[in-house]
Amino acid sequence: MKADTQSTDLPCFDLHMHSTASDGALSPQALVELASQNGVQLLALTDHDTLAGQAEAAAAAERLDMRFIPGVELTCRWNKRVIHLLGLNIDPDHEGWKGYLEHLSCLRNQRAEKIAKKLIGKGLPDNLLEQAKALAGDGQIGRPHFARALLEAGLVSSESEAFDRFLGQGKPGDVKAEWPDMSEAISQVQKSGGYALLAHPTKYNLTFSRLRILLAEMVAAGVDGFEIAYPGVSQEQIGLLMRIADQHDLQVSSGSDFHTPKHRWTHLGRFPRVETHRHLIHALVAGG
Repeated sequence: MKADTQSTDLPCFDLHMHSTASDGALSPQALVELASQNGVQLLALTDHDTLAGQAEAAAAAERLDMRFIPGVELTCRWNKRVIHLLGLNIDPDHEGWKGYLEHLSCLRNQRAEKIAKKLIGKGLPDNLLEQAKALAGDGQIGRPHFARALLEAGLVSSESEAFDRFLGQGKPGDVKAEWPDMSEAISQVQKSGGYALLAHPTKYNLTFSRLRILLAEMVAAGVDGFEIAYPGVSQEQIGLLMRIADQHDLQVSSGSDFHTPKHRWTHLGRFPRVETHRHLIHALVAGG
């Protein structure tokens, strides 16, 4: 396992990033252009619960002679806990996406209204929902938009503070929604011809014993694998995850989970490198 180095026989890649179609700071075109400047040759756009940025990103990648992998990051649940599922190499035109994503959009809008109501009840400005919607634009609204609204209103000194005080786990703005079960999300991705992988498995505040249970249940539901390398994961965690991948014969993936250039801890194309035949990048390079 090597950190921040590219294997000589593979293109520089990044299989997890976000644009303004969801909660990223850059348009799909600008995101692809920045990825190209960072040396990325193969990339996947994986916005939260939307495919709205796919066509623009694909066109930009084609102009820059980059390989584009259609993707998405779906919000779903496991035992009342929110988890995220990456769909990679999906068919964005698959007929099943329309109804599925419209349902997720409806859930997001309902949750945004509840978040605003909760925060206003704590004495915060009554225009928070309006401001968050303005920041989201045509993209899917989420808690990061509320964090930016709070920052722009001068109520916090950073988006991190907004989550620490108002939006993070156990805080007033931590509003749950009845997201689809993980098995539904896995099925939707695979019906569209894609690979279904659990995103950033160590970021759900689970003990490794609980994470093993989650992954075992996802295996039973037919998951293809999980993300193994991303900002913040340790080499020890990578080793433990790799053993789980070997045990269950799963594929693994890697990506920066890039949202904005302001986040100094993550850059496009930068994450620990894991050299293994299980990595999905091999199938993608081969055209699978």
